[in-house]
Amino acid sequence: MKKIIFLLSSLLFILLFNSGCGPSAIVVRERPAPPVYVRPMAPSPAYFWVDGDWVRHGNGYVYRKGYWVKPRPGRRNYVPGHWQHKRQGWVWILGHW
Repeated sequence: MKKIIFLLSSLLFILLFNSGCGPSAIVVRERPAPPVYVRPMAPSPAYFWVDGDWVRHGNGYVYRKGYWVKPRPGRRNYVPGHWQHKRQGWVWILGHW
């Protein structure tokens, strides 16, 4: 009896967990052009400029301007975000440290 209850509760957990998982990326037919803006001055030489990113919003992407950030210790290499071509269109790959 305990095994059946355990199996049913495990199955329920898996179903609930998977129902909250959406698609990992949104595919668009054309890459949008980033808006043009002036990069502000760095707060200090210790800061690193992170270029703007496209973030998911509904069924598309919205542009988030770049910003200055002070890297955490051990985080020196930043990989900028970029568009990746897929069979159906384009997907934005977020920048990361």
